[in-house]
Amino acid sequence: MNTLRRARQWLHAHPMVGDAVLAAMVLTAMVVLSFADRQGGPHGRTTWGARTPDALSLTLMALGAVALVFRRRAPMPVLAFTAVVSLVELVTGDPRAPVAMSVVVALYTVAAHTDRPTTVRVGLLTMSVLTGAAMLGSLGGGALPWYDQENLGLFAWTGMAAAAGDAVRSRRDFVQAIKERAERAERTREEEARRRVAEERLRIARDLHDVVAHHIALVNVQAGVAAHVMDKRPDQAKEALAHVREASRSALNELRATVGLLRQSGDPEAPTEPAPGLDRLEELVGTFRNAGLPVEVARADHGTTLPAAVDLAAYRVIQEALTNVQKHAGEEAKAEVSVVRVGPNVEITVLDSGPGPGTAEPDGPSREGGGHGLLGMRERVTALGGSCTAGPRYGGGFRVHAILPVKTASPATGKAG
Repeated sequence: MNTLRRARQWLHAHPMVGDAVLAAMVLTAMVVLSFADRQGGPHGRTTWGARTPDALSLTLMALGAVALVFRRRAPMPVLAFTAVVSLVELVTGDPRAPVAMSVVVALYTVAAHTDRPTTVRVGLLTMSVLTGAAMLGSLGGGALPWYDQENLGLFAWTGMAAAAGDAVRSRRDFVQAIKERAERAERTREEEARRRVAEERLRIARDLHDVVAHHIALVNVQAGVAAHVMDKRPDQAKEALAHVREASRSALNELRATVGLLRQSGDPEAPTEPAPGLDRLEELVGTFRNAGLPVEVARADHGTTLPAAVDLAAYRVIQEALTNVQKHAGEEAKAEVSVVRVGPNVEITVLDSGPGPGTAEPDGPSREGGGHGLLGMRERVTALGGSCTAGPRYGGGFRVHAILPVKTASPATGKAG
């Protein structure tokens, strides 16, 4: 089996060798059949005898066979040449030698390497010309009548050659189309897998940013307070350090929960507590109040139960917006948070009274550029089919406004955030 496979691969790499072998086989068959002499017997019976083909017939058979060696390189010229050789034999041969075998092979090659319209046109022309020449030769005084089975057989063999070649070409095109479709599907699967990996990395990056930025900002503020009052008001410094400890503990817990999502589903150490949502809004706001940021909360969502992804997105938007206020708005800033149910959506608004647009703290970027917080908010909200805008307010301060659908568009969106 391996030997046969290697032989086929070698012939595929050297097509002219295979064509030369085929040409030799066709020549052998033509020469052998040319010695058979078909005659009409009594009562319409056919009798067979032996004869010796003349030199012209042998030459024409040799020319037709040699032409087949080049059938793959030049299908049309080879078909035309073998057709001319066969016509000469049909007109001059009596009895005729089977030179037309070379035409059958050449016509099959043309049909196997061209399109169907070309095969139909060339096949009909070849069949008509050869069959017509054979019939005219019989009418011109040949030994056989014009309707003899040899003439009709020539029509049938050329027709079958064209049909067989077209069938081989159709099957080859079909197999190639299947291979291309499979390769395209494989590329599509790989692209989809890469896209999902990129989306998951982006989601994890957003979660890590939200968790770390919020708690580190609180730790930074409280540590600054502790350092400022350490000598004069040690009790207040002690309280600030307690807030630092609490914020760092919360940061570690949320980081553990976020990183735990990367564990395998059967890992017993994976966290099972639910993701934060608006039910923990007061707790979130309390951490900022403890850090010295006055925050007012107004809710008019009438007890709306949100999907987990929407609930988490609303929580993260408020967390990131208040973190930006804590980092950039200044010591005298105040913040207002509102959660309102409006029709099929819930609207989140965070306002502050900080400095005007483009103002930055001495050692950090402005809230309008340089970080990933606002971008992450927009990506998180957009993934759920909502919208998010953020920008400076007229007269100073900043405004973050997010509109989230109460019901996600599809189960797949429940994984967003």
